[in-house]
Formats: sequence, C-alpha cells, structure tokens
Amino acid sequence: MPADLPKPAAAVKRRATRIRAELAKLYPDAFCALNHDGPLQLLVATILSAQCTDARVNLVTPALFAKYPHAKDYAEADPAELEGYIASTGFFRNKAKNIRECCRLIVERHGGEVPQTLDELVLLPGVGRKTANVVLGDCFDIPGITVDTHVGRLSRRLGLTENDDPVKVELDLMAVIPQPEWTTFSHRMIFHGRQVCHSRNPNCAACTMEGFCPKIGVNDKEGATS
Repeated sequence: MPADLPKPAAAVKRRATRIRAELAKLYPDAFCALNHDGPLQLLVATILSAQCTDARVNLVTPALFAKYPHAKDYAEADPAELEGYIASTGFFRNKAKNIRECCRLIVERHGGEVPQTLDELVLLPGVGRKTANVVLGDCFDIPGITVDTHVGRLSRRLGLTENDDPVKVELDLMAVIPQPEWTTFSHRMIFHGRQVCHSRNPNCAACTMEGFCPKIGVNDKEGATS
C-alpha cells in the first residue's frame, strides 16, 4: 500500500463505511463479468473491454481463446487474423497490436506467464492500472481498486472523491476502503453502477443508499454524462 495516501475527512470515512456495508448486502456475490479461465484470458479480455461492453467481449472470447490458448500464440498471431476475431469490440487494430506486443513481452520477459505484480503488469502494452488490478485481484488474490467508468462515477456521486483522474480516484478509495476488500468493493460498485446508479438517469428512488448519498453531480452536466 502506498505510504502517501490522502488523508480523508472523518465524514468521508463514515460514509465509506456505510457504503461498504450497503453494497455488501446488495451484492454479496459480485464477481468479474468478463468470462475467463486464468490470468492470460482475463488480461486479454480486459484489454478488449476498453470502450466496449463486457457482454460483447464475452461473445468474442470463446473462439478467440480456443484459437490462441497461450501467450506465444498471440505473440506469433497473424495480425489480420487476430483482428478478425476481435473486430466487433471496436478499435480492433490497436487492440490486436497491444495484445500481440503484450504477449510477446510476456514470453520474452516472463517465460510465457502473466506477471503477478502491478509494476510489471503496467509495463506491458495496453495494460494500465485498471487492467492490472483486475488481473491481480481476480486471478492472484492480490487486492486492487479497479477504477473503470462506473467506479469513478459512483465514487464522485457518493462523495468518496473529488477527482476525475483514475489514479487519484484509486488512491482516494484506497484511503477509505480496507485493503482486503479492494477487489470485491470494485466489483460491487460496478454492479451498482450497471443496475441502479446509471450514468444518465440514476435510479435514486430504487437505491438503498438514497438516504445518505450526497448525489454529487446528478443534476448537472458532469452527473448526466460521466
């Protein structure tokens, strides 16, 4: 855990405790929505999920994973053929390039195995802190805060952060969420963002946190489009 985490106000700490408890009741079994079997599959699926829905990625990956079972297979893949498998996920040329280069480095630097540290993962093409924390948390039981669009949006609305930058949001959440809960908290926030606290029209009336949520940005431009 970073030694220089921000110092949250007492009110933010108290609200975070209530949010954690409520989300745990609502989504006790929250999980990663990307279908995968092992760290390589989750790494590839998360790269594909950029600006694409998890549901769409899950439609693409069965054939993709069958065709390319190992990092070496992606590294040596014909670019056009790989692009064909992932075309429907959008930005497929760049994603195919990142996957090939990412897996080439996994083969060359890590013996074909996905590395198990944040510092090593973020050096791979197409892998940022979000992707790294997903893989670490779900495949290696190393807790991490995954700041996707849902987690960022809800964290601002719930008053857990004032930041837009994902790294700063991650640090703010690390300061108020116990480390063992980082991965499950992220999944629960994502579930709530998809089911209740929508981007454009959050269903506040159906939200069990409505009584203490500050609803920051709900009625302004940021809240309507984030």
